[in-house]
Amino acid sequence: MHFHFDFVARQILWTLTFASQLVLVVVLMGRDRMRRYPWFTAGIVLSALHLMAEVLLVGRMAMLPLQEILITMDDLVVIVGLLVVVEVARRAFAGVQRSLWIVNTAGVLVAAGLVMAFWGPWLTKKDLVWDSIIARLHLMQFAAMKGNVLIAILTVALGLLVVIFGRHFKAGWRSHTQMIAIGLSTVSVAFLSAQIITQSIVRAAHPQSRADVDRIVDLITKLWNANKVVYIAVLVWWIVWLWRDEPGAAAVATTEEKP
Repeated sequence: MHFHFDFVARQILWTLTFASQLVLVVVLMGRDRMRRYPWFTAGIVLSALHLMAEVLLVGRMAMLPLQEILITMDDLVVIVGLLVVVEVARRAFAGVQRSLWIVNTAGVLVAAGLVMAFWGPWLTKKDLVWDSIIARLHLMQFAAMKGNVLIAILTVALGLLVVIFGRHFKAGWRSHTQMIAIGLSTVSVAFLSAQIITQSIVRAAHPQSRADVDRIVDLITKLWNANKVVYIAVLVWWIVWLWRDEPGAAAVATTEEKP
């Protein structure tokens, strides 16, 4: 019964996530937001494709090619995620002096690098091999894991900068750029929190029986389900705000229509 409940919860969360992503893509395309935020749109589409691949391919093809497809998509998600961070930053701080841009970018990267340095575990030298498919997939998976952490750290830092300084540039209150940045930061905070708590649980766990293991697994599963709920809430947040026009957009449109 417990297993059945977990299965139903996963199915519900999957369905809500996928449906929300589809609605968001429709909003981005229908309200002409995709032109302004192409990489953000690409990230949502790629995430939806990843969810679809998990359902359509798991159990229907051999494990090794399945892992090749899913891990490759994970790495693509990381690459697009980095481009989303750059896109939001450029939109938010358009017009900033080049020297100030370089200094702040370097500062954020150094801070993120310091956090990453202490965010284990890391591979050892014997793990850095490229002589088999399994080894390559292992390295690709590790790159995706660390890449997601790096993106989350950069996104949280960017979100703080946008909220604090965005109003002085191109990301004022209720602007689409600020709403996207707030949503991304919220997802990133939830992801990093889940990562930290999961690592703490694993380190502190000393299971003495199968029941102890089941309780730990159940706790971690609930934690990551909560993380998925946060992501769904953020998707709804984006749908609402990106459907609405930015403050002053109607006035600008009226002025442009005048002969």
